[in-house]
Amino acid sequence: MKYLYLGLYLLIIAACNDDKKKLPYYDTPDFTPKWEISDERSFHRIRPFTLINQENQTFTEKDIEGKIYVVDFFFTSCPGICPKITKSMADLQKEYIDDDKIMLLSHSVTPEKDSVPVLKKYAQLKRVEFKRWKLLTGSKVEIYDLGRKYYFVEEDEGIEKDQNVFLHTENFILIDKQRHIRGIYNGLDPNSIQDLIIDIKILKVE
Repeated sequence: MKYLYLGLYLLIIAACNDDKKKLPYYDTPDFTPKWEISDERSFHRIRPFTLINQENQTFTEKDIEGKIYVVDFFFTSCPGICPKITKSMADLQKEYIDDDKIMLLSHSVTPEKDSVPVLKKYAQLKRVEFKRWKLLTGSKVEIYDLGRKYYFVEEDEGIEKDQNVFLHTENFILIDKQRHIRGIYNGLDPNSIQDLIIDIKILKVE
């Protein structure tokens, strides 16, 4: 019986510690954590943008206002890592299918090929639920600028690249309701995806 009480006690302590856990903020490509920010308005945040989703609707930062969201970059004809990271996004979709506080955004890095009809067909193939998961296309300059200069998705500190250098990464980026970066995760690693799910839980009560 005493072991039962001890187990319950440890569970309570763990729950209390989880409630107190705080996620860092990030504002550089090397993902050096910042535990406090003096001015939320001036701290690095994802800039306004204009893209197009798989239903041929304009999609901007206003559509994610007040939401926590996860970002990745892919292309529909990718034979390598993309099917695996899309599977990880599908797992997140299943986890948050009825949670309107969460959104998933997948940006095409070959928007000249991934037109709206192509994205829509891909969405049907991968069973993408439009209410939770947006597949985004649009200007290549816009997408690459967002990926490299704002999401820091490639983690290549100090290396200048333009849209002529292909953007390809397995990283998922966690963004809070104020459009601040709060985490980076390996979309190919199930353990990293579990860490992401835990961190989303923390953000939801922040």
